[in-house]
Amino acid sequence: MSKEVSEEGHPQHRKDYVDPPPAPLLDFGELKLWSFYRALIAEFVATLLFLYVTVATVIGHSKQGDACSGVGLLGIAWAFGGMIFILVYCTAGISGGHINPAVTFGLFLARKVSLIRAVAYMVAQCLGAICGVGLVKAFMKHSYNRYGGGANSVSAGYSKGTALGAEIIGTFLLVYTVFSATDPKRKTRDSHVPVLAPLPIGFAVFMVHLATIPITGTGINPARSFGAAVIYNGDKAWDDHWIFWVGPFIGALAAAAYHQYILRAAAIKALGSFRSNPSN
Repeated sequence: MSKEVSEEGHPQHRKDYVDPPPAPLLDFGELKLWSFYRALIAEFVATLLFLYVTVATVIGHSKQGDACSGVGLLGIAWAFGGMIFILVYCTAGISGGHINPAVTFGLFLARKVSLIRAVAYMVAQCLGAICGVGLVKAFMKHSYNRYGGGANSVSAGYSKGTALGAEIIGTFLLVYTVFSATDPKRKTRDSHVPVLAPLPIGFAVFMVHLATIPITGTGINPARSFGAAVIYNGDKAWDDHWIFWVGPFIGALAAAAYHQYILRAAAIKALGSFRSNPSN
């Protein structure tokens, strides 16, 4: 009886979710798995489709000539956000649905993917982006060349510092949303989260585009900016191209640190575990 009272008086607090173990830094075993190459194909095709639809939407809008005709800036934002929603939903179970080197970089920093997988994903994403924009140019060559090829650049009236800040904050919001939507803690406690995860990610892309299209055309995805710059290959496309790599990578780093070390308190947990270890 006293044992039962003692156990009831000191309830055990156990996690009702399981954090996956950190991915190894170098996992050469992945190179022997078909699932690894299947994931690369999925990232390549998804990024190709993403760039084809979105850049074609941008060119189609520019071709209208009238700001009030066509899909408008709101439609362009919907095209980017909607495609991310669709493609993340389709590829999440195969590759994780990154479709963005900044997302891959953030997940690598959080030890969600290995260095080998992260680098391979980024290469596949950039190649897919190049092919996707190449299809747009093949189908809409005259309009593509005339209206800038959908390449990102700093808009007139904005400084490079402003553009860099916009890319950092925009990518922070996107990667932070990715971490929150795929958090094992939420996925376990809210059964609907795995099904709805692509929705907030796509909506984050939509909202960021609304804010930053007037500033940079919205990058927040180095593959998107790189693919458009390679195919268009104009001076303006390369002038400030570094912004569309540095900004997203800094934003991804900040989001990974914020989620892992502030919201999930990884540093505090590690310190507490160290102090509770009698051998220390």
